[in-house]
Amino acid sequence: MKQLKMSEIAKAIGGTCNGDAVVNGICIDSRLASDGLLYIAIKGENFDGHAFTKSALENGAVGAIISHDVDCDGTFIRVDDTRKALIALAHWFRCTFDIPVVGLTGSVGKTTTKEMTWAVLSEKYNAIKTEGNLNNDIGLPRTLLRLEADTEAAVIEMGMSNAGEISVLSQTTEPTIAIISNIGVSHMESLGSRENILKAKLEILDGLRDGCPIVLNGDDAFLVSAKIEDRPVFYYGIDDPTCDYRAIDISQSDDETTFTVVFDGGKTQKIVIPTIGIHNVYNALAAFAVGMQLGVTPEQATEGLSKYVPSGMRQRVKVVGGIKFIEDCYNASPDSQRAALKMLSGVNAKRKIAVLGDMLELGKVSVEAHTNAGLLAAKNKIDVLMTYGENSLATAENAVKCGVPVVKSFLDKKELADALFETLEEGDTVLFKASRGMALEDVINDLYNRIK
Repeated sequence: MKQLKMSEIAKAIGGTCNGDAVVNGICIDSRLASDGLLYIAIKGENFDGHAFTKSALENGAVGAIISHDVDCDGTFIRVDDTRKALIALAHWFRCTFDIPVVGLTGSVGKTTTKEMTWAVLSEKYNAIKTEGNLNNDIGLPRTLLRLEADTEAAVIEMGMSNAGEISVLSQTTEPTIAIISNIGVSHMESLGSRENILKAKLEILDGLRDGCPIVLNGDDAFLVSAKIEDRPVFYYGIDDPTCDYRAIDISQSDDETTFTVVFDGGKTQKIVIPTIGIHNVYNALAAFAVGMQLGVTPEQATEGLSKYVPSGMRQRVKVVGGIKFIEDCYNASPDSQRAALKMLSGVNAKRKIAVLGDMLELGKVSVEAHTNAGLLAAKNKIDVLMTYGENSLATAENAVKCGVPVVKSFLDKKELADALFETLEEGDTVLFKASRGMALEDVINDLYNRIK
């Protein structure tokens, strides 16, 4: 964050200031406060950051943004709502930069698309990106406030749980180009239908600057049918030959995927990404399309995509004791689970083993989705299926009916880990896929500690 004065910040967010100081950055955790940082006392569901204001100042914060009195002296900016003040500050700060800003959302693949897009843009620009999964009304402003004087581009991920949230994030960010990766059934519990999910994702248009383009998955029936007026629309895909950016000649090895992009009226570019799965081809296409719109050359985009590194527990591959582990347990939905099983089916392995945990927040489609997962395991010729969680009992039951050779279900992680340890052999590939709340990494780490 470039230096600002507290008086500047107070004016930008409509607050009152009892003094002045130079600010080098912001923090919302008093434990991370240090010299030059401005502490923002956020009131959350389980705690009120105002209670830690004194600690933040003692740790070196130059001042704090507060909405009510605190039990200490210091330099303060007083506002009505500190959470809204953080958003207002981020929006004002972002508008001091005349740079390309990519805003992206979607039901599946947001973070991977973000990472790939950043990799592409980094070949031309000094770019920043959303770190980890900081894609809500607290995390996104903090990302925007990381813009520096020498920042040339930004890639901002936008997540949501309910209608109206993307609108706020988009208006805060004011993207100059947007991506929607797909419309799935994540958040069906809160939004009720895919039509409502589409409406929520299209809220990204609320902040997209006038005349700026949006990049959409042209193989997604909901996105293709969306009515978007007064701005350029570019489609990417595999199945639809009319897409502006289309992947052909797709081939997959154990560690990488190769394909050719057809674009710009028949031009072609061969691309190799260091990950597997058709879903990742879609993510790479979106990144390539954005790169082309922002002046990156095809060769630069290709080089950037070759440097992609999976983020967190998203299809991270690790070989331990001659067994290939695919850690994909950051999140799960019917769409991402389908893609993961299809990816596993294409791996060259002695046995293909899937460990599937519950998919959360699916609402009325939960039973159908978990039952269908058993069928998908059979169709993708999974040799061994192990499930974890109450909802996934339906997966195991249907997998048995559909002919998966070995099926076991568990409600206890230790028992699951024990069974896997007894089952796994050198040459196997095992996929772990579940919603983040299932914490399947506990099982993975247990196995890593046991396998030599």
